[in-house]
Amino acid sequence: MTEVLQDIPFLATDRVEALLDIERHLITAQSTIERWFRGQWQRTPPPFYASVDLRNAGFKLAPVDTNLFSAGFNNLNPEFSPLYVSAIQHYLNQYYPGLERVLLIPENHTRNLFYLENVARLRELLELSGLEVRVGSLILDDRMAYNLPSGNLLLLEPLQRIGGRLTTAGFDAQLILLNNDLSGGVPEILEHLEQPVLPPLAAGWRNRRKSQHFAHYRAVAQELAEVIDIDPWLIDPVFRRCQGIDFMRSEGRECLVANVDAVLEITRERYAHYGIRQRPFVIVKADAGTYGMGIMTAYSGEEFLDLNRRERTRMAKSKEGLPVSDVFIQEGVYTFEQTAQEAVAEPVVYMIGQQVLGGFYRVHTERGRDENLNAPGAHFEPMAFGQTCVVPCRKSPPDAPVNRYYAYGVIARLALVAATREMADWRLQNALEVAQ
Repeated sequence: MTEVLQDIPFLATDRVEALLDIERHLITAQSTIERWFRGQWQRTPPPFYASVDLRNAGFKLAPVDTNLFSAGFNNLNPEFSPLYVSAIQHYLNQYYPGLERVLLIPENHTRNLFYLENVARLRELLELSGLEVRVGSLILDDRMAYNLPSGNLLLLEPLQRIGGRLTTAGFDAQLILLNNDLSGGVPEILEHLEQPVLPPLAAGWRNRRKSQHFAHYRAVAQELAEVIDIDPWLIDPVFRRCQGIDFMRSEGRECLVANVDAVLEITRERYAHYGIRQRPFVIVKADAGTYGMGIMTAYSGEEFLDLNRRERTRMAKSKEGLPVSDVFIQEGVYTFEQTAQEAVAEPVVYMIGQQVLGGFYRVHTERGRDENLNAPGAHFEPMAFGQTCVVPCRKSPPDAPVNRYYAYGVIARLALVAATREMADWRLQNALEVAQ
């Protein structure tokens, strides 16, 4: 059961002037910001769902990852279920009016009960929205029922392909909803379907790149920074990319060293400008992939000249054992949020369409402020937000929970706008390929 957090984790740093200034700007310019977002959605429709990992350093608030196959709906505050259902209904009424039947396709790791709780919760929310839902498996040959710790029963059924349509035991779905990030590629059974597929197959990690997403995010952050008159660096992590890396053979190290040092140098300059005493660092990770795999914290490019075999092996593979050759080098953003028990915390914001649902804190008792908190095998406890991220309160201080959540929601929606621009690129690329 997800713990509902009544008071947000506090910031364990005295460097909060920049954050308070950001929050003041967001509160003051709320009407302008919402109008700006509305214009973005009119130009490019948002994905069905997304979640954004944020880091709050007190002097900087920025996204570090955007997931288009959100897998933590069971961690959201159950008290806000009417908001979640309303957001699903609004999205479907706007883009898929008349939709009645949905086929939900989850990840293949069926032994992960925490993940299956997410699938069960997502199915429940879809059903509460008025949809008939079946859950279809890419790997099962027979139906399998799971009695989950929450008391929920989840039934997975084998998928069948009949012509250009995907079905389970005669269930004629009108829409295919993926909760599988396709890291291993697109299975043949999903290709060239007559039914619409959300998110699009191109959103899978075999095709998607973090560097492309954050290139779009950089442009979006610059646009909003001009609207509210702030330094875009305060909400945008610096990044670089290296290709042709082979960690096991130590190939491409020169690119890693040069780009790690380049990101650190830019960060040092901004730290000096704002009087920040912390030591700059970078997060190096696979340019494609998720689940916190293939990630390393570094304080100098020289660290990549002498990786031991264990470190090289850890960096060389991503989800499903896929080799890592493209590497994303991202400015490290400290998380100075912590609980009363001094556990490190970072917020994760969830959205359906353009509607912010709220989120939860990923709380880690064994990792530091400069480390990735979403790692395989890592122990973390989700703590649901006690309020939504929808509107600020101008009568409350900038750092009041309602206003901090609103700030989280704004930054998360910036990442969502970047994701919509990614999707526009995919549609254009697909149209060009069809034309040829």
